[in-house]
Amino acid sequence: MLIEVFKSKIHRVKVTQAELNYVGSITIDEALMEAANMIEGEKVQIVNINNGARLETYIIKGARDSGVICLNGPAARQVQVGDVIIIIGYATMDFQEAKTFQPTVIFPDENNQLV
Repeated sequence: MLIEVFKSKIHRVKVTQAELNYVGSITIDEALMEAANMIEGEKVQIVNINNGARLETYIIKGARDSGVICLNGPAARQVQVGDVIIIIGYATMDFQEAKTFQPTVIFPDENNQLV
């Protein structure tokens, strides 16, 4: 049996941009992606702490160490620059493997930088 489980999380980063006139997605600083074990094109859930919005989109790699967190396309309507969000990735795995799997969680600083 396969189940979907929590794989990785970027906890409490600030939205630096919101670009409505874009095809869609979230742009994330490459260093944050790597630290959180996330890849370009991965489906993620975005949880906005400021307004409670939850949405799903996919990742676009942003410039390394830029701190960029940019919601693009329709997702831009769910955030304001400065909002604090949580980015969550999930994985599908075997039930037995899932019992011992340890997710990756990172806690960037107030400037979206690794500490």
